[in-house]
Amino acid sequence: MYDNYLNFHEYFMDPQRIPFLVVAMFITAIAGMISGPLAGNANPFIWGVYNALFGFAGDKLDRPNRKTRDLVFRGTLFVIILLVFALIVSKPMAQFTVRSSAIEGLLVIACLSTGSIWYMMLKLYFTLQKEGKVEGGYFGLARSTRLNLNSVDDFGITREGLAFSAISFDKGLVAPGIWYLIGGVPFIIIYSIVSFASWRFGKQGFTSGFGKAALAVEKLLGYVPSLFSGALYTLASAVAPSANPVQSLKAWWQAKDKVPYEQGGIMLSALAWSLGVSLGGPVRDVSGETLGKVWVGPDGASAKVEAFHLKRGIVINIVAHLIFLLSILSAYVYSGQFL
Repeated sequence: MYDNYLNFHEYFMDPQRIPFLVVAMFITAIAGMISGPLAGNANPFIWGVYNALFGFAGDKLDRPNRKTRDLVFRGTLFVIILLVFALIVSKPMAQFTVRSSAIEGLLVIACLSTGSIWYMMLKLYFTLQKEGKVEGGYFGLARSTRLNLNSVDDFGITREGLAFSAISFDKGLVAPGIWYLIGGVPFIIIYSIVSFASWRFGKQGFTSGFGKAALAVEKLLGYVPSLFSGALYTLASAVAPSANPVQSLKAWWQAKDKVPYEQGGIMLSALAWSLGVSLGGPVRDVSGETLGKVWVGPDGASAKVEAFHLKRGIVINIVAHLIFLLSILSAYVYSGQFL
């Protein structure tokens, strides 16, 4: 009975996949820190592949002059096509991974994003600090978030950088990692194509209709992992310099339901409260549309978020990665696969 309790995690995930996930985390961390975001995009590499395949078609279908009902129908059909594509592709991919562990590792790597985010955030930090000449300091954040950073000042850019670092920890590591451990290559491919569609067409919940289906399916698959990600961020705030873990805990009952999931949800709340700042606020996307995002943070917190806040956010992000790594390694040890 006690052994069954200890090994409860084996009922919903395969511990033999943990080494692949760990190696993929190390490779994406090292490669990303060396090379930086590919073409300025710090999101998972596979999102770029999906964008090349489906981005243009999605833009053609997402016509702003259409009625909302028509756009919702088009968006739902588009998501169905993406899911069918993922199911068709995942079957041969799963067969290939049985023959070659290297292929499985490469697929997992393509679905994750770690080091490139740190590279981009550090570059943004140096740009805001104006320490020497740093070219393209804002470019990576603009490409990765699909936002027009000219619509906000440096405080707004810093807020968006912090928000992106928290959300990408969830969407670029924890959620795809969990789905990979549960269902292997097919599940991580399915989640990655849904999260791509949500990022590309969801507009953080401000879509005119076309991205509603993508947002709904991603929330269905990503809500529980986001709670785990938020818990990791809260734990990380306990060891990060100048962060306040007690305040971060307050976010779980005082701000959890105030920030829509599509705008960052508990991830954004945990970060804002731990740093004692106000995050969010209106910003324009690449199409020029205003995204009226809510403000989140403790009462009286300032929205004038500066570079040193970004530095603290980077530390929290890195520590959260380490805690996630420790958690899956612990599961691997308890599973008995390590011995």
